[in-house]
Amino acid sequence: MILLVLAGSTGLGAQVPEDGRLIDRIIAVVEEDVIMQSELLRRMDEIGQQLAARDGQAPPREVLIRPVLDRLILERLQLQEARRIGIRIDDITLNNAMENIARENRMTLVEFRDRLVADGVDFPAFREQIRDELAINQLRRRQVDSRIQVSEQEIDDLIASESGAIDRDVEYRLLHLLISLPEGATPDRIQAAREQALKIREEAAAGADFTALALRESAGQHALDGGDLGWRNAAQVPTLFARHVVLMREGEVSEVIRSPSGFHIIKLAERRGGTRAQIRQTRVRHILITPTEVLSSDEALERLSSLRSRIEDGADFAELARAHSDDRGSALRGGDLGWTDPGDLVPQFEDIMNRQPPGRVSDPFRSPFGWHILEVLERRDHDGSRELMRAQAREIIRDRKRDDELELWLRRLRDESFVELRLDRLALGGPTTPIESPAR
Repeated sequence: MILLVLAGSTGLGAQVPEDGRLIDRIIAVVEEDVIMQSELLRRMDEIGQQLAARDGQAPPREVLIRPVLDRLILERLQLQEARRIGIRIDDITLNNAMENIARENRMTLVEFRDRLVADGVDFPAFREQIRDELAINQLRRRQVDSRIQVSEQEIDDLIASESGAIDRDVEYRLLHLLISLPEGATPDRIQAAREQALKIREEAAAGADFTALALRESAGQHALDGGDLGWRNAAQVPTLFARHVVLMREGEVSEVIRSPSGFHIIKLAERRGGTRAQIRQTRVRHILITPTEVLSSDEALERLSSLRSRIEDGADFAELARAHSDDRGSALRGGDLGWTDPGDLVPQFEDIMNRQPPGRVSDPFRSPFGWHILEVLERRDHDGSRELMRAQAREIIRDRKRDDELELWLRRLRDESFVELRLDRLALGGPTTPIESPAR
């Protein structure tokens, strides 16, 4: 809900002292918070300088008022929501982020601070702005990313649409079986052929010798070779099969594939070439306690530390996870996250997991989702080429959906919030309007 208030001729209810200098004033009420005119003007100056550096000329200041104020309002609403659900950026996290920013600018943190101060930037205020940005980013990951759903079919479709680009350096050895149909086959004949193909496919998937099945059942031109099509690069794989082959694992049997000539079954006997992604997978379980409005971060840590002590004294990790973990999806499995690949989990979790020896419960640690303890159950090396391809496709799709989902969420947040604008005459002044704070 947005309420627009137009004040009298003195402007936004401003007080004009005898010396004629304007005292800072409220220009927007955002739920339980306010935005001051000095904040708006300062941000307008910052953005105007950025645009001038990029485009060679800053736009008129009047043009910046509304979009900059809208951004400030959305930032304030997001920070309020972050506080409401218990997101806090501690000094250690903030310091790490500051060091990363300095490193990206090829400076030490001290050099970076000195450069900002030399450029007239208030360094403590800059730190707090980075803290706010980190909190907003965590909020968006929790509130927006969790709303993005990517189906396995969407992943299959994306990979198939780029087949030939994805696997141009890969060669496949395929086995093929065909249950043929004559032209003008009756519906009964088609149904009988389909049922025959399904039965053969079930046998092949259960481990029956595909070569023997092809010799016995196939009407394909390679039947006498046991259905062996030999080694073929991606461009040589029949178009009918290409979509399926790129998604198959070695030894996997396809579903029954329909074409005008009949029903096909293929098996990926071997794959060679391309990039082989040997990855270290970890099977891990955890317990999560998430701070809330009624449970502070310190209380969440204390509760988790108590659970860890009980585990050390012999209590069953899985039972405690089922009873207490706030990650309800894994809690039902005793906290088990299953086999995870690098990049599947948030960095704070993955860093602890990678350093934790199997069979030992970690100390409590914090991630954007709250406080965790974890136990590594086992590790293995795995050919993750196919999984890597799917993970990359999933992230591409998520990126495509993220902007739309973020826009919807921000619009909903704004529409459901109380915002009162107090804009009648905004004193724009020069590059930096001299406005005094009531505290002065």
